[in-house]
Amino acid sequence: MTVREHDPYELDEWSGAATVITEETEIPVEVTLRGSFQPIDGHFHWYGRIAPNVALSETCRGGANVAVRAGDLTAPARLSDVDPWGRFRVTGTGRPPFPAATSPAG
Repeated sequence: MTVREHDPYELDEWSGAATVITEETEIPVEVTLRGSFQPIDGHFHWYGRIAPNVALSETCRGGANVAVRAGDLTAPARLSDVDPWGRFRVTGTGRPPFPAATSPAG
């Protein structure tokens, strides 16, 4: 039997329903998120795309600071500009809004 060791710098991923939280409102969205621990700065960096969402596009602009909640986890995030397919990119540093190994095993 072969046992595969987990690479501590491998991407953690999550996809599904989430909520973008602004100062004024909470907007239900669908997201695809990924992240990994970066040994150069010692932080977990996560990022992803939010599926096209009219309410989000009408409420937020690129550069907005928001929070993203997925299930029981919430994390601060920043939105970037909308891509040609109508999706915001979202990024964050630190504990993500999805279950992940936020530091290397060791």
